[in-house]
Amino acid sequence: MSGPFGSFQGLRPFSIKTKLGALVVVSVFITTGLLLVAMKTETELRFITVFSVIATLLITQFVAHSLTAPLDEMNAVARAVSHGDYTRRVRGADRRDELGDVATTINAMADDLEAQDTQRKELVANVSHELRTPIAALRAVLENVVDGVSAADPETMRTALKQTERLGRLVETLLDLSRLDNGVVPLKARRFEVWPYLSGVLKEANMVASARANIASGSGSHTRTDVHLHLDVSPPELTAHADAERLHQVVANLIDNAVKHSPPHGRVTVRARRGPYPESLDLEVLDEGPGIPQSEWHRVFERFNRGSHAGAPAKGSAIDGGTGLGLAIARWAVDLHGGHIGVAESPRGCRIQVTLPGLTDT
Repeated sequence: MSGPFGSFQGLRPFSIKTKLGALVVVSVFITTGLLLVAMKTETELRFITVFSVIATLLITQFVAHSLTAPLDEMNAVARAVSHGDYTRRVRGADRRDELGDVATTINAMADDLEAQDTQRKELVANVSHELRTPIAALRAVLENVVDGVSAADPETMRTALKQTERLGRLVETLLDLSRLDNGVVPLKARRFEVWPYLSGVLKEANMVASARANIASGSGSHTRTDVHLHLDVSPPELTAHADAERLHQVVANLIDNAVKHSPPHGRVTVRARRGPYPESLDLEVLDEGPGIPQSEWHRVFERFNRGSHAGAPAKGSAIDGGTGLGLAIARWAVDLHGGHIGVAESPRGCRIQVTLPGLTDT
């Protein structure tokens, strides 16, 4: 709106500007009214001046208190947050003025800091737990060898090697997590043929499972080698444009997760289709496990979330629990591409959908 009253369009009914403007108007009206009373009653001007000043000061004090009291509270909350107390909140967030906006912003900041502090503490606790378990097992094996309780035979060394490799996998995932937080991983997208690429990922997954099974055979633990991996790509000449290394992380983690929750002699299917954009790709990884309750879908890709996939392991499956970082890293890699990953409806088991944008106009 243009014109002499256009500047009032940005004012809210209860904004600070409105209140200060009302203070000036009320003060003028009080002074004018008292002057009119003085002229009609022949009251001395000095009494009118005193009354006018007192009335104006009282109104000004009331308005000033309504403005400064919330600022004092905000200052106290900000100081508490700066000292690590994230439980304090500003009570004036329901105000309909600029101070209400600031209070809402401070409360939102405190909520975010509290959530980050909680995640940091959970990260330290979970990493400590994940490190302690293989270290304790490795230490026990080595102590038994040193004390002569058990011989340093291949079977004992395989047990030690298994725990060492578990530590290595944890360190690798933590390094990926560090790169995720620091944003130092650039995309190196290229065009590639989907069928031979995914076929290589599945072959590698089978080789890794076989190697783990050989290492674990003498330690009493189990690694899944009974699950059949199936690849379904249509059309066979399908191509995509993405970072092959990052996509490998996505598919490998999804396959590993699906295998862990598959029933004995189950089937995991990796399905690839053409997406809506040039060189875009729609991927699905399906298993035959118990599935994931819909109420848990939003937590599947959280860091260190190990119990949400299917709620419980499939009957007869033997899973080691993992680090709870695989799906979080998969989501990170998909986000780097500007794509989407999520759980989808499935009549049986769990179905994870991945969409990569390929060559978009943007």
